[in-house]
Amino acid sequence: MVKAKILIIEDVQELAELEALYLGKEGLETKIVESAELALETIESWQPELIILDINLPGMDGFEFLHRFRKKSEAPVLIVSARVADEDIIAGLGYGADEFVTKPFSPRVLVARVRAMLRRVQDSETETGKGIRFGPYVLDTAACTLRKGTERVTLSAKEFDVLAFFAANAGKPLAPDVIYNGVWKNAYGDITAVAVYVQRLRKKIEEDPSNPRYIETVFGMGYRFAPEPDGEKS
Repeated sequence: MVKAKILIIEDVQELAELEALYLGKEGLETKIVESAELALETIESWQPELIILDINLPGMDGFEFLHRFRKKSEAPVLIVSARVADEDIIAGLGYGADEFVTKPFSPRVLVARVRAMLRRVQDSETETGKGIRFGPYVLDTAACTLRKGTERVTLSAKEFDVLAFFAANAGKPLAPDVIYNGVWKNAYGDITAVAVYVQRLRKKIEEDPSNPRYIETVFGMGYRFAPEPDGEKS
C-alpha cells in the first residue's frame, strides 16, 4: 500500500483504535482525534493524505467539519457512519466526502476502501499528459489541477477524478452508471453520487450552473462534456 498519513476523527475510542490497528498493519501512519474542532487544529501542523470521518461527533458535526476542511484541503475523505439514510449519504458527498461506509463494517472492508482511495490518488499524481483546455480553464492531468487563467480552482480528489473522466470522454453521452464505474471503479455505492458531483462541478466551473455550457445534461441518457460549447467551435 502507498505510505500515507491517515487522520481518524471518531469519538468512540474502541472503534477508532480498531481502525488504527488494521490500518497500521498496512504500514499506514494514523492519528486519532475525538472531535471535529480538534481535527481542524491537528491538520494545521499534521497534514493527512486521507481522513476517516464520523458524522455524529460531540460539538461540531462531520458535515460542518467537511465544509470547513474543503476550504483548506483536497485530501480524500471517507465517511464512516451509522446514519444510512439516502439524505445523509447525499449530504456527505455534497459537502465533499469521497466515499461513505456504513456502520457496522468489516475492518478489512475499511482497509480495502482506504487502499483503493490512496491508489487512485497515486495514479492521478503519476499520470502524464498535456493540459486539457476548455473555455478559460486548463485541466492538468499531470499536476492534478484545474486553473482558470492564473487562478487555481479548488477541487476535491473525487471532483478532479470526475472532471478528468468527462474530459477523457469529451463529446460522448455518458450514462451515470458508466461514469460511476469509470471513476469509482471497484468501490461499492450508490450511482446517485454522480449527480451530486456533477452539481458540485457545475457550481465551480459554470457561469450559470442552471444552464451549463460544459457539463451538459443529455435527457434520457446522462451527461456529456462539451469543451467547445455550441457557437465556439472552430
